[in-house]
Amino acid sequence: MKELETVRDWVQSSKQTVILTGAGMSTESGIPDFRSSSGWWKNIDPHTVAHITALENNYDLFHEFYSMRLSTLDSCEPHDGHFILADWEKRGLVHTIATQNVDGFHAKAGNQIIAELHGSIQNFRCHQCESQATREAFLNKEKCLNCGGKLRPNVVLFGESLPENSWMKALNAIREAELVIVIGTSLEVYPVNQLPTMTKGKTVFINKDITSNANGFDLVIEGKAKEILTNINLLLTH
Repeated sequence: MKELETVRDWVQSSKQTVILTGAGMSTESGIPDFRSSSGWWKNIDPHTVAHITALENNYDLFHEFYSMRLSTLDSCEPHDGHFILADWEKRGLVHTIATQNVDGFHAKAGNQIIAELHGSIQNFRCHQCESQATREAFLNKEKCLNCGGKLRPNVVLFGESLPENSWMKALNAIREAELVIVIGTSLEVYPVNQLPTMTKGKTVFINKDITSNANGFDLVIEGKAKEILTNINLLLTH
């Protein structure tokens, strides 16, 4: 496939490559996405469970939803695509992973330089005083040991700003990039959907559903993340 050979050539020649991933990167690990016909938001209004007001005013529902997401994650692992990206970083082919995913799978697969734009569901803190908390304390619905506040996963909820450090890390990397590869995101969520427009480098869009948000990319490839990454990797190793 000529497009895959083009990506291989661009990856090999780029001195600064940034990968931006979304939910489609993790669906092949068995994690539901959000916006597809079988995604989380098909049967649940996100604003009722994943909004800051749910945490503050309907904690039982908020807690139930995030406990369910954690139990779903327990049976899932990073897939070959995650490990390929980690290997590319070790080989100096990838320089930053920016991700909308909160599952922590890029780190679990071995990537070191990661900007978690929507936080991590693997870490927990007090909503009130921001003291660190344990997963067990959250799942057991305990209160903060420091101030008695509500415990929460360290994810960005609707109604909250993105973590500034992660945003600047991703933005600076993309501004300096010679190549930006977007994998498995519909690019519907602001402000992350603006990031690919911030580079002067080449841009590649890989997703199983191609929408009008792919307009403006130098190269668009329709397909699943794991399969496409595996095929590009095969070309890189031959």
